[in-house]
Amino acid sequence: MQATADLILGSMIGLLGAALYGLSVVVYRSQADEIRPVAVSSIKMWVAWPFIGLLVLGIVGPDTLFIPLGGVFILGLSVVLGAVVGDTIYLTSQERIGVSYAFPIAMSFPILTYFLTIFFLGEPPVLVRLLGAVVAVIGVVILSQQQNKDEDTSQPVPRDLLGIGLAIMTAILYAVGTTLLQVGIADVDPIGGSFIRVTIGSIAFVPMFLIARHHGMALPSRRATGRVAIAGFFGMAIGSVLYVIAVASVGAAIMSVIASTAPVFAVPVSVFFLKEKLTRVAVLGVVLTLVGIVLVVVGDEALSWILSLLF
Repeated sequence: MQATADLILGSMIGLLGAALYGLSVVVYRSQADEIRPVAVSSIKMWVAWPFIGLLVLGIVGPDTLFIPLGGVFILGLSVVLGAVVGDTIYLTSQERIGVSYAFPIAMSFPILTYFLTIFFLGEPPVLVRLLGAVVAVIGVVILSQQQNKDEDTSQPVPRDLLGIGLAIMTAILYAVGTTLLQVGIADVDPIGGSFIRVTIGSIAFVPMFLIARHHGMALPSRRATGRVAIAGFFGMAIGSVLYVIAVASVGAAIMSVIASTAPVFAVPVSVFFLKEKLTRVAVLGVVLTLVGIVLVVVGDEALSWILSLLF
């Protein structure tokens, strides 16, 4: 597996999208006391819809929206499974078994995506890419454990089978959604495809928001809504376009690994602005994540270079 210029460029676009998403998550967490997760997910999707619509009208043209119904269905299914159902199931799992247990299970989805692209899309198996995915997932899990160690590490090992099952289902939905996106975006303009995705996602969140309100969810404050909307503009509106472009460029297997590294980009914000301490274990997590990305993108060349440094 050789790294081409297009592969490197697509990976950099994906990393930029992951960085924007990771930074936006810091904002979402800072407003957790004033806004519920369903409201966060809804607002960021609703903010993305008009922005991407303007991109379609002003840059690529409305003709990019003339996509066969089969493609529209696949693109819609990819966002519903991932950003709508997947995220909601994950939040439920997190509430039942805690971040320290739900997140590692959910973040195994790049490994599942690797096998899905082989079995269903016919991509050749690349062992170095699988190794990179495993290393990156381990790094992200270690980093997440450090970032959330004060939240629920005092909890015992969960015996909530439903919570564990929901976390596993989250990983499956994320993997299937990313794989479907690779299929749906083929021969489709990425911006036009992104608009289809956020349109369907925005519609899907309307009944979810109303149901949450019916069950007692309070409306968020204006301050929280404004901050989430601004973060959603960068993390979801711009970030989702970059995500789709990257999947079209590098494929689902590589982009799933890159997308899972969003917590890495939250580290500088947490250290410099939130005054959180950077531990050695967190540094190890960052290093492993970066090594995993390099292995996934560059492949055999990176593995040979790393082995030469170690031995």
